[in-house]
Amino acid sequence: MHTTLLGVLGLALLGALHAQDSVPVQTDFQQDKLTGRWYSIGLASNSNWFKEKKHLMKMCTTVISVTADGNLEVTSTYPKGDQCEKRNSLYTKTEQPGRFSYSNPRWGSKHDIRVVETNYEEYALVATQISKSTGSSTMVLLYSRTKELSPERLDRFTQFSREQGLTDEEILILPRTDKCMADAA
Repeated sequence: MHTTLLGVLGLALLGALHAQDSVPVQTDFQQDKLTGRWYSIGLASNSNWFKEKKHLMKMCTTVISVTADGNLEVTSTYPKGDQCEKRNSLYTKTEQPGRFSYSNPRWGSKHDIRVVETNYEEYALVATQISKSTGSSTMVLLYSRTKELSPERLDRFTQFSREQGLTDEEILILPRTDKCMADAA
C-alpha cells in the first residue's frame, strides 16, 4: 500500500511538472515592447489567498520597465481599502526569452513566470507557477493597454485558464475602477 501511494504521488508530481513545461512562451519575445503601463483585466488562480480575497479584488495598474542588467522591474498599484498600495517585484530573466523567475522571501515562494502570448500593443497573457513549502499553485493574468478588452481576448483568457486546470470559480474578470489608476508611475 505504501509503495502504491508513493507511486501515485510521484506520478502526480511528474504530471504537475510536465504541465508547467507544456505552458508555451511567446514566440520571438521582444522584452522592450512589453515595457510601459498595463491594466490587470483578468486574474485566475487556485491559491488560497485568491479564494479568500477574490471578492475584494479590482482592476489595477502595472508598470513594467527593464533594469540595467536586463531584468524586469514590475510595479503594481492597486486599491486596498481606502488607500492605494504599491508592490514592486523584480522578475529575473532566464535563458528562455519571455520566461522569468521571481522569489518572494516574505511568503517563501518561488515563481516561474511565462509571457504566454502578447501583441504588445493591446494585451498580454501571463502564466505563473508558484511553489511554496506548503504546495504549488497556478496563476494566470490578463493585461491590457486600456481598461477594456474585446470579448475575444477575455474568452481567450478564460479558455487558457481552464487549460491550466483552473475552474470557472477560480477565474475572475476584475471589476473596473478608476481608483489608484492615476497613482501608477
